[in-house]
Amino acid sequence: MGKEIRNDYGSIDISESVIATIAGAAAIECYGLVGMSSRKSSDKVVQLLGRENLSKGIVVEIEENEVTIELFIVVGYGTRISEVATNVMERVRYTVENLTGFTVNKVNINVESVRILE
Repeated sequence: MGKEIRNDYGSIDISESVIATIAGAAAIECYGLVGMSSRKSSDKVVQLLGRENLSKGIVVEIEENEVTIELFIVVGYGTRISEVATNVMERVRYTVENLTGFTVNKVNINVESVRILE
């Protein structure tokens, strides 16, 4: 569904997919993150998504003016997973709040895989 913002000039509709794309673009810039992943619930296979599919590994829920974001990520081998996850949480929260004006209630990180960087 999305969220409608009204002001003196009219209204702005911001959909969940827009917020997911913003969150994906912010997350992919973090060191140690290899990419976003998409889970196929039927066969539990994790696929690494490229930059063109940034919103596919992200679930966004909007309630009132609060946003909950859940990311499915792949981290690089040799990086501290907790540090990568914390950096992604902080960057996504900051970016979404600044670009949309919504309050980010939660950013949940699901580490789906670890990849060896070549």
